[in-house]
Formats: sequence, C-alpha cells, structure tokens
Amino acid sequence: MASPQEHAALVVLLRTGRRPWQSYAELVERAGSAIAVLERDRRASAMTSDPPRLFEASTLGVDSADQSDAADSAPDLDAVAAEIAAWRAAGMELVTVLDRTYPENLRGIHDRPPLIFVAGRLEPGDARSVAVVGTRTPSPTGLQLAGQIAAHLVDADYTVVSGLAAGIDTTAHSSALERGGRTVAVVGTGLTRSYPRQNAPLQRRVASRCAVVSQFWPDAPPSRRNFPIRNAVISGLTLATVVVDASHTGGSRIQARLALRQGRPVFIPDALLAQPWARELAARPGAHVVSDADEIVAKIERLTSPGALTA
Repeated sequence: MASPQEHAALVVLLRTGRRPWQSYAELVERAGSAIAVLERDRRASAMTSDPPRLFEASTLGVDSADQSDAADSAPDLDAVAAEIAAWRAAGMELVTVLDRTYPENLRGIHDRPPLIFVAGRLEPGDARSVAVVGTRTPSPTGLQLAGQIAAHLVDADYTVVSGLAAGIDTTAHSSALERGGRTVAVVGTGLTRSYPRQNAPLQRRVASRCAVVSQFWPDAPPSRRNFPIRNAVISGLTLATVVVDASHTGGSRIQARLALRQGRPVFIPDALLAQPWARELAARPGAHVVSDADEIVAKIERLTSPGALTA
C-alpha cells in the first residue's frame, strides 16, 4: 500500500492538475510516485504565465472554486491525508494505481482511473468477474434472463458486476446475493450518495457482503457525464460484458462499445437481434450472440482468462 503522503499527493493532483485524469494514472505509475509527479507539475506551472488547466471538476465531483483555491497555494499533504483518513473511518477505502490492491483487470486498460473508492472489500477472486448490464425499464422476460445469468455465473464461481441502476442491474446484484455469491456494484456517484434512491438498501447490502466501487469523490452527486465514465470502469473490472434487454438509447450500448475497445468480449442474447443496434454490434469482432445463460458461461470459459486480457 502506498503511503498516506502518496495518496494525498494523488488527490491534490486530481484536484489541481493540468492533465486529464487518465494521464495521471499513467504518469504516476511510470514515476512510481504521485509526489514526484505533483512536484514536477508545480514546477512546470511556475515556469509559465498561463494559469493551469485544472482537472475537470465534474469528472470527480469537485467544486471548481475549491480547485482554484487549491491551485493558488502549496498543497498541505498532511491535511489531505487527514481527509483521506476520515473517508476511511467512514468506510470508504481509497485505492490508487500505486497500491498492490488496485484491481488487476482495471490496471490493464488504457482509460483506467488513477484511484477508486471502495466500500466493503474487493477480493482477489473478483478478477474472475463478468458484467451483467441492461435497461432500467426491462421486460419481465429480460428480468428473468438477468436473474438466470447472474445465478449461473455465481454457480461457475464468477463475481457478478453491475452498475446498481434500476432494472437489469438491480436484478443482477440481487440474484447474485440470493445465490450466495459475490457481486460488485460500480456506481456513478460518490459513495455517500445512492442513485436511484430506492436502491440505497441494496447498496448497503452489497457493501456489507461484497463491495461498492466509485471513482468519484465521496460526495459527488449523480450527473449525466458520470455514468458513461462509470461504464468504462465496469467493463474494465471484468473479463466480459453481458448486455441484457437493452434499448437503442441506453447506457448499455456505451458499455458494450467500451468493453470491445478494451479487448473484452461482449455477449448479446439472440432476442435482442430484433433491434438494429444489436445486429450492428453483433457483427463486430469480439461480440457473441448467445441463446441462454449456460451458453454464456461456456463461451466465457473458452474465451477469457485473467492472464490473457489485452486493452
């Protein structure tokens, strides 16, 4: 585990830095130190008269005024370390790319977040995971299929990962828990928030038995921008994505495209082929049409292994 000062330096970088957040994941890993990258950034800022291009506030729920204040003064790493300690005391563990506990599947993608917050506990076995995602307004058949898929994945010793949204996501998490398996929720808000609100009890259940993950500051509210970013983490954490009962306008299409871009297979139930977007997706390399949950598990076993991931 990286030191509290390294964690604090990374938080300061993301609050006041010049670059997109993905860039800091690579820079910090390459340097082996967030403190070194922070010092380098501050020296570069001092040598130019242009104001620094601050880290995009909406990405992690940071207030832009707070960013400006932070950029105008030297960072107090001890104060930030105390803030991180308070998050931990409230049940939110900060995990960064400098930590051995950073998920290996996520580390393998180009758009990995430099840090994540975890409520509950991620386990090494969660690397053997599959995303089950779909529409917030599913048909009864879609809900039944999502439950069956989640149960089959648990029986095959996979962790079920989804986004804690209404509809398919809720069924996937609930079915995995009822089956006695592991499930990880990746949310589009900070961990102190719940969206949708009616899923707050489910979020607490997942955190108490498994893990809830967010790449956003703990108090970040839901926003339209956050959810596609969240989808990249869902696909990045997992070996494959199953899209269940999605629509042509839903976030599941974004999830599928991101998974394929990251080198992860995507599974599409044959019932979805009635929709043009699903037929288009099915024609892409890495996409597989399946007829039932048994076929999904069988194909995942043949196509994926943690050591074979590419992104």
